[in-house]
Amino acid sequence: MLPPRQQSRVGGLQTSLSLVSSDPRLSPEEPRSNSDNNRDSPTESASSRETWPTADAIAAKKMENGKAENDGMEQSVIRRVSCADKITLQDIARERVDMISEKMEHLPEEFLEELKNGLRVILEGGNGSQHREEFFILQKLVQSRTDLTAKTLLRAHRVQLEILVAINTGILGFMHPSISLSQNSLIEIFVYKRCRNIACQNQLPADDCTCEICTNRNGFCNLCMCVICNKFDFEVNTCRWIGCDLCSHWTHTDCAIRDQLICMGPSVKSGAGPSEMVFRCQACNRTSELLGWVKDVFQHCAPSWNGEALMRELDFVSRIFQGSKDPRGTKLFWKCKELKEKMKSGIAESKAACRAILLFFQELEVESPKSLENGESGRLIAPQEACNRIAEVVQEAIRKMDMVADEKLRMFKKARMALDSCDRELADKAREAAELKMERQKRKLQVEELERIVRLKTAEAEMFQSKANEAKREAERLQRIALAKQDKSEEEYTSNYLKQRLSEAEAEKKYLYEKIKLQESSRTSQGSSGGDPSQMLLFSKIHDLLQPNERHSLRTNP
Repeated sequence: MLPPRQQSRVGGLQTSLSLVSSDPRLSPEEPRSNSDNNRDSPTESASSRETWPTADAIAAKKMENGKAENDGMEQSVIRRVSCADKITLQDIARERVDMISEKMEHLPEEFLEELKNGLRVILEGGNGSQHREEFFILQKLVQSRTDLTAKTLLRAHRVQLEILVAINTGILGFMHPSISLSQNSLIEIFVYKRCRNIACQNQLPADDCTCEICTNRNGFCNLCMCVICNKFDFEVNTCRWIGCDLCSHWTHTDCAIRDQLICMGPSVKSGAGPSEMVFRCQACNRTSELLGWVKDVFQHCAPSWNGEALMRELDFVSRIFQGSKDPRGTKLFWKCKELKEKMKSGIAESKAACRAILLFFQELEVESPKSLENGESGRLIAPQEACNRIAEVVQEAIRKMDMVADEKLRMFKKARMALDSCDRELADKAREAAELKMERQKRKLQVEELERIVRLKTAEAEMFQSKANEAKREAERLQRIALAKQDKSEEEYTSNYLKQRLSEAEAEKKYLYEKIKLQESSRTSQGSSGGDPSQMLLFSKIHDLLQPNERHSLRTNP
């Protein structure tokens, strides 16, 4: 059996991608969407859920980063693109490559981003069956075309090529802003010459494999994809993947169980004797034993697992050996079930369960020579050979027993040290509890003191608030008084001003009256000596006009 699946087999990109099948022989009733994984097995492609940013998140981030320079620009994209120049996803999937490419050269970046966002929404499948139907129509249009070759795609626009690859594969990641593949790589992915797994990117067929699956199944990569479901993920160091000992193809454990590729069969090592649980590879139809593979996975990887991972791996092993009729496989099944129950109930921690399962594998190795001896008891062997074989078995058993004894002694010492450590920790915890109790009392007194201060400050605040309200009312009263006095002073000023103006007018009138009288007297004297009659008449009229004003002024000014 192959060693545990290593991280280097799928590259260094540590992110989950959508798992979709590119095999045209799969059922066309369901579009190969990122969000529609196969539901036949409970954990198949569990890590394949789409984790790329959604279209709304990308648009929001873009608006946030470039709001100052793009304000108003994004709102006017549709207005700046004429109806004749607009293109849709259906146009890209249906029309000639060069014609669409030429149109896209003259379109603004914002409009192209809207096209990609529209496809992202469809691939995410937020609207259920409607989006699945839209994706199915687009994919059918693309896959039914014969003009989409490597030569014609060289003339495609970058965004056009990304959209075509995303529609053909159903993987949203090809349009993600942080994923930038070369145009040649996108073309090779479209024509099934390169692995669509962005973290793998191997040329196909991988490792120049000439098996029927690698040569006849479009887009299949034996380095990262399941032989049965054609999906890929990044699970490593796990029993979730089973590798063939001979052809090095990989299969999901769930897929193998569902297709009954895990079953009882003759021993792989001896070819005869009692049967055991084996895995039959669909690629080469040869079998690989499973007990040794599970033991290698646990010995290499179990120390690094946490409790959740160990529980998941124990579940995989129990499902693999559920139908085992081999005594060792049956014991392993019940051991896994027992450890799962203990971990669920909290009786055993993950580290203790890990040590228990590793010790169980060591005990199975001790029992294996005995079973081999029982299997070969049916044929006669020479006495010397029998003695030698018995001696080897005894020596191996003694060695294994010594190893088990050493392990038990080490575990006893470790348990004793753990018990002493627990006692010391218990004493420390008791002392800490007493200290915490005292600290709690102290904190309680501090809280009461703070509450008393708060009440005092609250009373002071209320008192100051009442004084402030009173001062505010007093200020308003004084303001009203000041306004009243201001109005009164303005009235007095106006009255005094008018009186002053009136007295000045009276004085001026009196001056004019005296002046006229003086002139009249002079004219009278001149008249006696023969003055002009017309002038005398004029002075008489002026005198008559001034007389009423003089009488009126005497009446109004006491």
